[in-house]
Amino acid sequence: MPVPDPEHHVRDWLATYDTPTTSVAHLLCDRHDPHATATTEIGPTLAATTLTFGELAQRSRALATALADLGITTGDRVATLIPKGTDLTVTALAVWRLGAVLVPLLSSFAPSAITERLTASGARLVVCEAEYRNKLDTDHSPAWHIATTGTHPLREGDHTLATLTESGAASPPVADAAVGGDGPLALVYVSGVVGPPRGVRVPVRALAAMHAYHHYGLGVDDEDVYWNTADPGTAYGLYHGLISPLLAGHNSLALRAGFFDPELTLDVLGLYGVTNLATDPTTYRTLRAATKTLPPEVMVQRLASAGEPLAPDVIDWVTDVFGVPVRDHYGQTELGWCVGIPNGETGRENTSVTPGAIGPALPGWRVRVLEAISDDPAPAGAYGRVAVDLAESPLAWFDGYDANEGASQVRFTPDRAYYLTGDTGIQDRQGTLFFSTRDDGAILTHGYRIAPAEVESALNAHPAVQECGVYSIPDELAGQVIGARVVLNAGREATPELAEELKEWVREQFATHAGPRVVDFVDELPRTASGKMRRARLR
Repeated sequence: MPVPDPEHHVRDWLATYDTPTTSVAHLLCDRHDPHATATTEIGPTLAATTLTFGELAQRSRALATALADLGITTGDRVATLIPKGTDLTVTALAVWRLGAVLVPLLSSFAPSAITERLTASGARLVVCEAEYRNKLDTDHSPAWHIATTGTHPLREGDHTLATLTESGAASPPVADAAVGGDGPLALVYVSGVVGPPRGVRVPVRALAAMHAYHHYGLGVDDEDVYWNTADPGTAYGLYHGLISPLLAGHNSLALRAGFFDPELTLDVLGLYGVTNLATDPTTYRTLRAATKTLPPEVMVQRLASAGEPLAPDVIDWVTDVFGVPVRDHYGQTELGWCVGIPNGETGRENTSVTPGAIGPALPGWRVRVLEAISDDPAPAGAYGRVAVDLAESPLAWFDGYDANEGASQVRFTPDRAYYLTGDTGIQDRQGTLFFSTRDDGAILTHGYRIAPAEVESALNAHPAVQECGVYSIPDELAGQVIGARVVLNAGREATPELAEELKEWVREQFATHAGPRVVDFVDELPRTASGKMRRARLR
C-alpha cells in the first residue's frame, strides 16, 4: 500500500481548518462519533473517569450557554487555572463554542505572576481549580469573574462549574461561533528574557499544524492509547495533550496526580496499556534514575520527547529499556513542533538516530540555519541561527505577540522571509538539524522555560537584596537548575537561613518551579566597562 503524500495531507488540513466558516467546536468535538471516548481522567489512585464526545458536546454546550449569560462573547479572553482532565476539556470547548480565547495558566505560578498575565490578557473570566482559589485573592480580582471547581462557591460572588453547567442546561443553547481560520484560539504566555511575559496569539488555522504533528510527529493512530504528560499550561500540553487528540478524534489520558512520580508513571503505562507516550527529557532522566527494568505489562510502541535536547546516553537507555527508539522533537510556543524524526508514516520514520541530531523538518515545514551576521543560509555543517523559511512552511502561523509590536518585530527578518527561533545549531547536507543552544539566555528546568529576568525581578523585590544575577547550572535530572548571585543591602548579613528564605521568596513571588537551587552572596556582580552584567561569568 503506498505511503500517503504528506503534502497532500497538509493541504487538506489547511483547507479544512483555515476557512471563513471554521467552527472550533465542530472540529474538536461535534464531528466525531458521540459514543467514542474523548478523554480519560486518571486520579492519584489510578481510578479513571471517561468522557465521550457526546457527553463533552452536551456539557460544553450547557457551560457555554451559562458563560454567555455572564457576558462572555466572541473575542473575550477566558483564563484557566485547572489541571488536565475533564473539567479543563469541558471548559476549553465551552470557551471555543463562544468564539472566545483560552488563556491557559500554570498552576505553579505565584499570585503575582498569575495577576500579571490576567491583567495583560484582559481576561473576563478565570476558571480555577478550588485548591488554587487563594491565588486569585488580590486587589485586581474584581476585574474578572471567577468560577471554581467543587460543589460550592469559595468566595462571595464566585460561581462554580457545576452550577453554571446546571443553569446552562436548563436554557436554550447558544449558537456555536464560527470565527474562521484567522480567528483567535488561544493566548499563551511565554517568558521574555527582557521585559514582561509575551502573549503568543494562536489563531484557529494553527490547528492544521497541530494535526500534522499529531499524525506525523507523534504518529498517533486510532488504535493507540495516547498519553501526553505535559502540563496544559504549557504549549506542548495545550497543543498536544488537549487539542490535537480532540482534533483527530482520539482518546487521550490525563493524570491528575500533582508532581511527577516515576512509580505512578509506570503504573499508568502498564495498567492502561499506553502505546504512545509524549513527554519531556526530565521524565526520561527520572525514570532512568528510579528504574532498572520495566514491568512486563509496559508495552509502549512509540516514544517522543520535547522541551530540550535529549542527551545521547538518555536516548541509549530509553532504547535499551523500552525496546523502541525515542524521537527527539523540536518546536516552540510560537510554532508548535516542526522538527524531528517522525513516528508517523512519512517514509522517514525508520531513519537512524544520529547522536546529537534532532532530525529533519516535519511535513509542512522548512527549517534553515542562517549566517550569524546576515540573513543568508549558512553552509552545511556551519553554526548559525535556526530559522523557519516562511515561504516554504505552509503550516507556519505566528504573526506576532499580543500588544507587543517591538518583541514581534525581532522574531522576523526585515523582509519577513524567516521566523527567527532565537536558537543556534547546524544543519547537515541532508537537512538534519543539530541543536546547539538558545541564544536568549533562557533556562530550561524540569521542562519549563524560565527567563532569568523574571527570577531576578522577584529576588530584587526582597528587602535584603540590592541586586542579583541569575544563571543556569547543569543538572543530571532537571537538565538545568537555577543559580543566583546576590548582593545584599548594607547591614544585612549573609547567612544560610537568608539563602533559604530567598529561595522560598522566589517560589512565593513568581513560581514554585522557578525557585533557585543555589543562592550565593557576593560583594559585586561581574560587569563590563559600560556597567552591563556579564551573565557568562556568573557561573
